[in-house]
Amino acid sequence: MSIEIKVPQLPESVSDATLVAWHRKKGDSVSRDENLVDLETDKVVLEVPAPAAGILEEIKINDGATVVAGDVLAILKEGNGAAAAPAAKAEPEKAPAKEAAPAATTGTVKTSPAVRRLLEEHDLDATMVTGSGKDGRITKSDVMAFLKSDDSSNVAPGDPSADAPVGEVAVALERSEKRVPMSRLRARIAERLVEAQQTAAMLTTFNEVDLTEVMALRNQYKEAFVKEHGVKLGFMSFFAKAATEALKKFPVVNASVEGNEVIYHNYYDIGIAVS
Repeated sequence: MSIEIKVPQLPESVSDATLVAWHRKKGDSVSRDENLVDLETDKVVLEVPAPAAGILEEIKINDGATVVAGDVLAILKEGNGAAAAPAAKAEPEKAPAKEAAPAATTGTVKTSPAVRRLLEEHDLDATMVTGSGKDGRITKSDVMAFLKSDDSSNVAPGDPSADAPVGEVAVALERSEKRVPMSRLRARIAERLVEAQQTAAMLTTFNEVDLTEVMALRNQYKEAFVKEHGVKLGFMSFFAKAATEALKKFPVVNASVEGNEVIYHNYYDIGIAVS
């Protein structure tokens, strides 16, 4: 049976996403819940898992494309294709079965989007790092530990700079730059932070609020809200409502300064920073 792999429901206030990368190719065997593709929005990076084990029959949308909720990303042919892969590797009778397992894990290394970004920032290959997570999955701690150990052993015995006398400059020390396009998420964060610094007075405050009633109200209406509007009812809606009511009660907080005048606004614009 063929299954359509679709773009999941996107976070609140997000209209579209960018397809960052496929982790499997057409014809590959996949396991149930295996991450197939990453989608990046202005808020988060979403992982789209395989709904069942089978063969990735067709990829309909390629890397870099913009997608919306409900778009068909690929077609998965359900079956036991993923389970057939180990049998093919057992053909050489001379090789012990236990020795085949490490070879299977070196080709495909499981990583999360955050770990992949960290690897890219430091020009590392995932196969260089030993994963300590479940099923050999690489964590951020694994990458940081590798970087720390790599720094301590960075000077190889045959490195000319190691044998250079004091006072001499090693030829290998050259100034270089690397330009990497910003991700959609990082670009939006930078844009919003610069805009906020230029147009608003910065203030940070921490307050504890009892959300018992809000949580009860959300649980009561969240299913009906999804059916009617097609999006989940998050807490941000309640926070925005509370902020608006506070501005109504204290209009001076909603005012702005222009020249020598204070302008009181009878409308309420709420800006929400996302990460």
